[in-house]
Amino acid sequence: MIGHTVQAMRQRLAGYLWLSDLPAMLGWAVLVGVLGAFATIAFHEGMRLVQQLVTGHSGSIVGVTKALPWYGRLLFPAAGGLVAGLLLWAASKFKTSANSDYMEAVAIGDGRLSIGQGLLRSLSSLCSVASGGSLGREGAMVHLASLSASAIGRFTYFGTGRLRLLVACGAAAGVASAYGAPIAGALFVAEIVLGTMAMQSFGPLIIAAASANIVMRMTGHYQTTYAMVNMPELPGIEVLPFVLLGVLSGLTAPLFLKLLSLFKREFKRTGLPLPARLALGGFLLGLVLIIMPEVAGNGYSVVHSLLHTSWTWYAVILILLFKVLATALTVGSGAVGGVFTPALFVGAAFGTLFGQILGYLWPGMTAETYMYTLVGMGSFLGAATSAPLMAILMIFEMTLSYQIVLPLMLACVISYFVSRAIAKVAMYEVTVVRDRDASLRQRLRYTTLEELLRPAATVVVTTAPVRVALQMFVDYPVKYLYVVDEDNVYQGVIAQQDLTSLLLNQGDIHSKQAGEVLRRDFVKTLRLDMSLDQAQDYFVAFQGERLPVVSRDEHPRLLGVVYKSSVLEKYSAIKKSVDATGEAMLDFGPERRPRQR
Repeated sequence: MIGHTVQAMRQRLAGYLWLSDLPAMLGWAVLVGVLGAFATIAFHEGMRLVQQLVTGHSGSIVGVTKALPWYGRLLFPAAGGLVAGLLLWAASKFKTSANSDYMEAVAIGDGRLSIGQGLLRSLSSLCSVASGGSLGREGAMVHLASLSASAIGRFTYFGTGRLRLLVACGAAAGVASAYGAPIAGALFVAEIVLGTMAMQSFGPLIIAAASANIVMRMTGHYQTTYAMVNMPELPGIEVLPFVLLGVLSGLTAPLFLKLLSLFKREFKRTGLPLPARLALGGFLLGLVLIIMPEVAGNGYSVVHSLLHTSWTWYAVILILLFKVLATALTVGSGAVGGVFTPALFVGAAFGTLFGQILGYLWPGMTAETYMYTLVGMGSFLGAATSAPLMAILMIFEMTLSYQIVLPLMLACVISYFVSRAIAKVAMYEVTVVRDRDASLRQRLRYTTLEELLRPAATVVVTTAPVRVALQMFVDYPVKYLYVVDEDNVYQGVIAQQDLTSLLLNQGDIHSKQAGEVLRRDFVKTLRLDMSLDQAQDYFVAFQGERLPVVSRDEHPRLLGVVYKSSVLEKYSAIKKSVDATGEAMLDFGPERRPRQR
């Protein structure tokens, strides 16, 4: 009875077409934003509960880890990894055609997320992060927010386009809730996931992110992440070191991503099942935490310490190296979570070290070390995520300090271009797919027909007797002959079907010349400077195997022919080349399994 009532309600909602119109999407964005905020709160409280039940302590992950004895630091991550791996194994057993990743569902999918898989993967992430895994909580928080949005859209029978937008709104709400950064949250989804800043999509993202932020404020879960006060004004000359910091961040961020990829490959080479692999990663992480418990978790407390207290240079180097190792072990073993926050940590430590070295070389500079810490966070994040605009706004919203914006802008943009120039790597798979598509379109657009041109063997002049054309049709298995005048100026084609009709209707046509039976506009002509993309469009509307290529003169001359098979072979070669490039661009998210149908 209840099932029939719910189904009737769904069908009734689906009948109200205006509910999925663009203005109505703003209302849905509010609902998704509210649910996204509560999903974030639930994940945060769940993590606190797990820590309290298992260790008897709660608070920051670093604080909990420090409170454990050495064997606790060793066993807690290993046990957490084992449970997380078992949950991922259970999630992989779901037989569903829906996506398991929100980015994939929005960027290249239909917006449908598997609820069962999503919940199990989020629980897996909770276990990994709560037990000290060097991951960001934002990954699971964003996925839960997106999952709630997908469930709403599927319940109301949203179309694919609107469902994808609704899931994107959920992702924006999740980022806004996790970081207290609504503008950056909306921009992250627009820049990375959707790949567009069109207001039709960006508007609902803003509404969802703002709604989530309001809920976080009302429930007491909002605070400025890294509040800064009394930041000095910089003289113009002191902006230049931040440019250098941007260059260095652009050089090092790809190395960080490649290291994560290396660890993923090495863990897979062990041949262990996923639960054992995550348990091994947790055990190795535990060895690191015995020595350096500060690298546990997302590292918020350590970044806060880097900003507000004085560190020695060798302590910064140690924390940087151990954090990179901890992240590589956690991500490499296959744990589900965000690499976003570890990238902020690495950037903060790198920026701090840069500021300390610069302070030694330039004792009288105005900029404080913590300013380089903040800019290092933004520039490293912008280079690692390929989203410099998001990184700029993220650091600004985390600090609410306008004075840092100018050096931050310069460093983030420069780091992005440097990283893209030296290495084709990516943190998120959707950027690989989008770059691959853009590269394919560009190469299709700029590959001309000149290299595909072949001689035209089936050509007759206008004054030739029709019997010459008849003999050519006997000698060549073609449907058309190309007709030119004495100066090789293209006139049109003779169709085999036309000659057949003339023979049947008139009998003797041998007295006619080729120019009397040609068709001038029956077959479209190609130009030598046309792109492969344009040629494809011509062949789609043409049933034959070849098209004539003519010059751009006032009286176009016949230059040759291009075959459809040549166009397809060239397209295939370009696509394989682009795909091979894409394979080298690494995805550093959780291990993906093919969707079962």
